[in-house]
Amino acid sequence: MGFIMDGLDAEDYDRKYGDKDLVQRIVGYFRPQLPRMIAVAIAILLTSAVNTGLPIYISQSLDALQQAGGAATQDFLFGVTIVLMILGTLGWFFNAIRQWLSAEAVGNVSLKLREDAVDAVLKRDLSFYDQYPSGKIVSRVTSDTQAFSSVVTLATDLMSQILLIFFLVGYLFLVNVELTIVLLLLAPFIVYTALMFRKIARDTVTQSRRVNAIVNAHIQETVSGISVAKTFRQEQAVYDDFLAVNRDSYRINLRTGYVFSSIFPILNALAAFGTAGLVYFGGVSVQGGTVTVGDWFLFIQGLALFWFPLTSIASFWSQFQLGLAAGERVFALIDAEPKVVQTDNRRLTDIKGEIVFENVNFAYTDKEQVLHNFSLRIAPGETLALVGHTGSGKSSIGKLISRFYEFQAGQIRIDGHDIRTLDIDAYHGKLGIVTQQAFLFDGTVRENIRYGRTQATDAEVEQVARLVGQGDWIHGLPNGLDTQVGERGGNLSMGQRQLVALSRVLLQNPSIFILDEATASVDPLTETLIQEGLEVVLKNRTSIVIAHRLNTVKSADRIIVLRKGEIIEEGTHESLLADGGHYAELYNTYFRHQSLEYLNTNPDARFEMAH
Repeated sequence: MGFIMDGLDAEDYDRKYGDKDLVQRIVGYFRPQLPRMIAVAIAILLTSAVNTGLPIYISQSLDALQQAGGAATQDFLFGVTIVLMILGTLGWFFNAIRQWLSAEAVGNVSLKLREDAVDAVLKRDLSFYDQYPSGKIVSRVTSDTQAFSSVVTLATDLMSQILLIFFLVGYLFLVNVELTIVLLLLAPFIVYTALMFRKIARDTVTQSRRVNAIVNAHIQETVSGISVAKTFRQEQAVYDDFLAVNRDSYRINLRTGYVFSSIFPILNALAAFGTAGLVYFGGVSVQGGTVTVGDWFLFIQGLALFWFPLTSIASFWSQFQLGLAAGERVFALIDAEPKVVQTDNRRLTDIKGEIVFENVNFAYTDKEQVLHNFSLRIAPGETLALVGHTGSGKSSIGKLISRFYEFQAGQIRIDGHDIRTLDIDAYHGKLGIVTQQAFLFDGTVRENIRYGRTQATDAEVEQVARLVGQGDWIHGLPNGLDTQVGERGGNLSMGQRQLVALSRVLLQNPSIFILDEATASVDPLTETLIQEGLEVVLKNRTSIVIAHRLNTVKSADRIIVLRKGEIIEEGTHESLLADGGHYAELYNTYFRHQSLEYLNTNPDARFEMAH
């Protein structure tokens, strides 16, 4: 089996479910569909009874014709034809009812399963998305839920076939015990042969699902980063990477096809032995007068009605692995343990904005310690700037305040309350965040500003938009606030996206505001507009500013200088410069060229910043 498992590892949150556990979970999803399923069961029962009655009636009619000989009348034959048409119509009608009700039940179950999967995805903390590619997650929500619904449909078909066999075999025992035993002799061998495929089928399908998720993730990443690929002329390299991933997909899916295509020829070969035996013993019985021609016909006709359902039942365990493997992956996503866990749901009606870190330890992974025994107090309404080299822990502090990641030791308090005891939704409603890469949803500027408070009126949206940068930026939009931003805000410049993001936060009216390097990648003119907007946003709010620009740092009430997760300096801009420490070094290295004094004495630098 090693050749099937090569190179495809499970995600850390994957888990193995037993068939019993999976079936119980599936039954739980079907419990609300109980009335429909009862109707489906009745329809299956009636369909199976009619389908069994057809060959039985033909058999009895053949015997009646043989006994009547030349005395058979045209009326008799016409009556037989009418009965057969009625039975065929009833079989179609009951089967149609079963199919319709089954489709509704399966559709509702699939809908609920996909809703639960998406709900689980939305509840996962950000560390989950750092670890697992979004394409793989999307594959579980879409492809795997679809595969799960397919196997449920197969299960309802199987119920009908099982009942058909029970009805048919029960009647055949009444007709002739010996021939019925011959019919059943090979049944255990067929079932055993199919069950032998069970493990290999389950493992193969699981690997197929994983490799398809990898392909999805690769394609999604390629499309998302197409502009970068074209900028660096890496289209061929991207295509070559895709070919390698696609070849792995082909290899695994081909093996899956081999496994599933090999079982039916084996089962059909076994069924052929049973057919040959039945024809021989049946012919001998007819010659001996122990079985009538009609009964022999019934047995021969029963072969098609018996072997196909039986092979379907036997192979069901192999095919069932499709749904079980898919269901297992979806349930693993739903059951993934969150790392960010709230111990209570306390709602703070009025957040003043005091934030206290007390001996906090934080690491993204076991090998990546970011904060160690970290302590800090941020006063209500204070604007605190965090500066330091990349990897010093600036953004991590913002993420912990946002409760996007779980810390390993210590305590973080908001207005004296442990952050782990707060109602996370209510707390996030009082939190405003603007990052370096502002994400906008496809729609208008107005809709994106309203995103944080959907009940806001158009007048309120326009009011906050004009507070940011005095509204001058709105005139640069083709259709004002009704301008379409495009996918990920692609129709707007980076600066315009940040201005929209600031307006969105201002409309939300947060008590705590986090600005994570939001001006690091914009031009000086846009920075000025953003800075004007920040003056509005930061006013009377506890604000944490993570910045690479001098203006956002200088305006802070207090500056914290970080190095490897530790506070090495703190104070105002002027006091830290006077100390001549690490901040002064950072200022001379990164900030000084942004100051007006430097620009006035270096015209070339002014030209470079403007362009």
